[in-house]
Amino acid sequence: MRGYLASSIGVACAAALALPLAVPQDVRAAVAAPVAEPAGSVPGSTQSLPLSPLTSDRSGGAPAQGLTRRDVRPFSLVGVVWDDPAAELHGRVQVRTRATGTGRWSDWQDVDTHNQEHAADLDSPERAGAELHGSTAPLWVGDSDGVEIRVESAPASTARHDHGAATDHGAATDQGTATDQGAVTDHGTATDHGAGDSASNETGDSADHGGHGGHGDPSEQPDHSDQSRQAPAPTRPATSVVTAQASAPASASTASAPAAQPVAGPPSGVQAVAPLPAGLRLELVDPGDDPPAQGPLADGAQVSALGAEDAASSAVNADLADLGATVIPALTKEETENDFIESRGVVQAAHAKPYIGPRPRIVTRKGWGADEKLRERNFVYTKSVRAAFVHHSASGNNYSCSQVPSLLRSIYRYHVKSSGWRDFGYNFAVDKCGNIYEGRAGGVAKPVLGAHTLGFNSNSTGIAVLGTYSNTNPPKAAVNAVARLTAWKLGLYGANPKGKALLKSAGSNLYKKGAKVRLNVISGHRDGFATECPGGRLYGKLGTARTSSARYQGR
Repeated sequence: MRGYLASSIGVACAAALALPLAVPQDVRAAVAAPVAEPAGSVPGSTQSLPLSPLTSDRSGGAPAQGLTRRDVRPFSLVGVVWDDPAAELHGRVQVRTRATGTGRWSDWQDVDTHNQEHAADLDSPERAGAELHGSTAPLWVGDSDGVEIRVESAPASTARHDHGAATDHGAATDQGTATDQGAVTDHGTATDHGAGDSASNETGDSADHGGHGGHGDPSEQPDHSDQSRQAPAPTRPATSVVTAQASAPASASTASAPAAQPVAGPPSGVQAVAPLPAGLRLELVDPGDDPPAQGPLADGAQVSALGAEDAASSAVNADLADLGATVIPALTKEETENDFIESRGVVQAAHAKPYIGPRPRIVTRKGWGADEKLRERNFVYTKSVRAAFVHHSASGNNYSCSQVPSLLRSIYRYHVKSSGWRDFGYNFAVDKCGNIYEGRAGGVAKPVLGAHTLGFNSNSTGIAVLGTYSNTNPPKAAVNAVARLTAWKLGLYGANPKGKALLKSAGSNLYKKGAKVRLNVISGHRDGFATECPGGRLYGKLGTARTSSARYQGR
């Protein structure tokens, strides 16, 4: 029987350089020397095109940058990046693309400009990466060979409102007294159910039936009874991370400075506009070809067919599937419980029946064709998994389930090569057909540290439902997949999908660094950060996901 968890998990696990045929449970090793990639494998590519100033009546005098229609090399996903990861793009990004081989141009499509809240925590090593950039969300457009783009700045008043939307919810103190609007709440003195960075799950069984925006009753909302309140979902995507690290310091020389001179504003009748970030570039991502179909390999062939990075990524799942497997097979609930008990020992498990859902089928990184040479080599872990944050990828709904491997490779490349992240941001992805995919490398049963919910990446897992669900209902198959995945993943760590988890904020625009925050074990991204994600329609289905997940666990 295969156990689920490594006996010891370090903060950083090196993707080592030697992998024996008999793989131990807590793997630190890979093949001694890299092997050439299999024939037919195309890792993909990225075109990065600097934007230029545009003159257009459409912009109404607002600063605009973009590119006119042009032929380009084949691509399937687009996004916009800029130099400073702390800068925000206040405005509108629209693209239109030409389908390969048809000459047919699409209508203008909006690109979600609010993406910085899907990122590593502010003080994390990943956040300090030298190649980190600001970026929009990626947009899947399918096979294309022509592009046109325009980026228009928003009026300054709109940008200020956008900035305030992140925190302008009537923040409250521990005693429930309203404080200045727009300020980050400091809940550091909330009831502490764990020492230091540790916290425990609370197994409340109250039913959850809805979400923000009239989708259900207040039980859907996070419980902030110890630290005052829950901010409502913003009416537009939030954009700012209001923290001491991100805020510009006030001038220290105000008292001795000469009287300020009047600053010339825009001409009468002309509205001031927010500046666009410096270094805007259009990223066109080609995911490459799907990996060739591969049948079962003999033990001796498994190692020789994998490069060092591929072997390391696969080996951390060696307790669940064969080395080089493209799929981790599903188990029945009985099989899952037996493996869970064996991995912890009969004596410990004899005290209580484990609440864990049947392990679902999971397509591995090998299965969707991840180029393991793109990511950083080391795997980084957090201590536990106390909560799951549900997201939408905001990449659009114009994909077929057969295209998902290409979509995942595109998002992965965009996260790493364009945005400068160490790996794919989310721990898991779910498509509209209900298929589940391994995201960030490190092992699907392990507490891999992701970059999905700024401020709450520690002790959590991030699940992206592929698509945009602001105004479109998520398919039932996708919601059910979230329930099945969380029933298993949270069950590995003893978390009740209908309970609450006490988490420690690493700093976001809702919760100051160090705040103790009690959230639903299955939360939406907007519960930890003022953002539109995971879209109002998907957020409204999280009560259903919690109830189903708990049922799968046998609660």
